[in-house]
Amino acid sequence: MLGLVINEKEKKEMEYIVKRELDEILFDLQDERTEHIVKRAMEERYKILFNLFKRVAPARECLRYTRTKKAFKEHDHI
Repeated sequence: MLGLVINEKEKKEMEYIVKRELDEILFDLQDERTEHIVKRAMEERYKILFNLFKRVAPARECLRYTRTKKAFKEHDHI
C-alpha cells in the first residue's frame, strides 16, 4: 500500500483527468466495431480508474460513472 499527500487543487485536477478517461472508456465501450479483446482490456482499465476516482471524487459524482453488472456482462457475450 502506498500513501499520497495532495492538496485540494491537485485533488480536483486528478478528479478531472480521471473523469475524462472514464468518459472516453465508456464512450468507446459502446462502439460495436471494437473487438472483444480490446473491450476486455478497456473494462480492466475502467475498473482501475474507477477505484481511483472513488478515492478523490464525491459520492454523487461516482454514481455517474458506476456501471451495472449487466453492462459488464453485455460485453462478455460480444
